[in-house]
Amino acid sequence: MATRSAARTTTVKSKKAASAVLLRYRDSDTAFGVSRNTANRLAKTLGLSETQVIHVALAQFARQTLPSYEPDDGPLTDAQKNEINRLQPPGRMKVKASLF
Repeated sequence: MATRSAARTTTVKSKKAASAVLLRYRDSDTAFGVSRNTANRLAKTLGLSETQVIHVALAQFARQTLPSYEPDDGPLTDAQKNEINRLQPPGRMKVKASLF
């Protein structure tokens, strides 16, 4: 009785290579950078790696800085202002060109 042995093949899924960024630590802490010592202290305090600390800092900076909404189409047109006036009871609202 002959038995066949199936050849085992292993396929390795290749990961897409992530973009790399060179980070140069500052010699001392400034408003726009930190020293390696500070990054290490943060990592130990938070229980994270230095890479994770950098990602957390960038994520927080992005949340604070970037708008969380899509930009609008700009100022209202005259037709849009007229439509608002038509839909609102008289004297209830006034269309303003600026909020301030």
